[in-house]
Amino acid sequence: MITFIPLGGFLGAGKTTTMIAAAAAIEATGRKVSVITNDQGVDLVDTKLARSALGDVSEVTGGCFCCRFEDLAAIVVKLVDDGADTIIAEAVGSCTDLQSTVVRPLEHHYGRALTVAPLTTVVDPFRLRAFTRSAHESDLSYLFKRQLEEADVIALNKVDMIRDADAVRGDLAERYPKAEVVAYSAATGENLTGLVAAWTEKAGNRDHRMRVDYDRYAAAEAELAWLNQEVELTGDGFDPDEWGAAVLRELSRWAAGRQIVIGHAKLTVESGDRMAKLSLTQAGAEPTTDTRVGTPIERARVIVNARVACPPEEMDAALEAAIRTADTAARTRSAAQAATSFQPGYPQPVYRM
Repeated sequence: MITFIPLGGFLGAGKTTTMIAAAAAIEATGRKVSVITNDQGVDLVDTKLARSALGDVSEVTGGCFCCRFEDLAAIVVKLVDDGADTIIAEAVGSCTDLQSTVVRPLEHHYGRALTVAPLTTVVDPFRLRAFTRSAHESDLSYLFKRQLEEADVIALNKVDMIRDADAVRGDLAERYPKAEVVAYSAATGENLTGLVAAWTEKAGNRDHRMRVDYDRYAAAEAELAWLNQEVELTGDGFDPDEWGAAVLRELSRWAAGRQIVIGHAKLTVESGDRMAKLSLTQAGAEPTTDTRVGTPIERARVIVNARVACPPEEMDAALEAAIRTADTAARTRSAAQAATSFQPGYPQPVYRM
């Protein structure tokens, strides 16, 4: 029987890092793992990172799993035919209502061929604090809380970065008693085995029906500008790791000055078979580096994915300014293709059971 592991959670929670680390841990037990990334856009940084670490990576683009269910199902069927026995699928970070629109439809149509593991919502403790401390429940906060409410497993990530992990875990367990709360770190591997065990030792809460205000859900998604940008970069021996960090630092400074929520901003800098991957998940914060090139280069291809709570034209202008700043510092020359910026449309699931 094939095991399908659905991952949800807000932008920047560390779903891709979790998926990659968990896939490696599961493969070490002798199973064949395939992963599926998902996004409203195309040219995904997460797909590139996953393919740099894993052997079998597919993607569903142009919409969330619920709205592109037939694309998801076709990939699952192909992976099963190709011999995968475990599939980990990472949903768009602005998506919720996955129990009704993905989990139960998969079980209904493909239950004889696969077992759907507990729906897991990956949580960033810093984002959790930001959304729960606000006196006003914004549409984004509403969306975030629905992601937690529907979870079978709440995966509290990044515990290596906080001192009060036990207290945060306990608070989540009290607020969401139907879910199992697992504290771990995808980056360091701390208690990753506990998370993987939760997928096999706990049955999903399939009878839970969550009420979702789709107007608020749609409004939350529409708050975010979704930008995908490709850039050709040249220079006389420049540091690609520092160039990428300079772009994200400038975006972080810009967002903090305007009190704009960053869902995530990610980029890759590729040169031959080498790739730097950096990310930013909070305005005013320093970017983090997942992989480095490590040596000076003269030419690179850059992909930027940014999901930021502002109008698309403001996001375009901010990225253009950030690239200029990085070019000046690194003495590089950038040739950017037209940015693909948009705001997602109203979510229209194929199924809702």
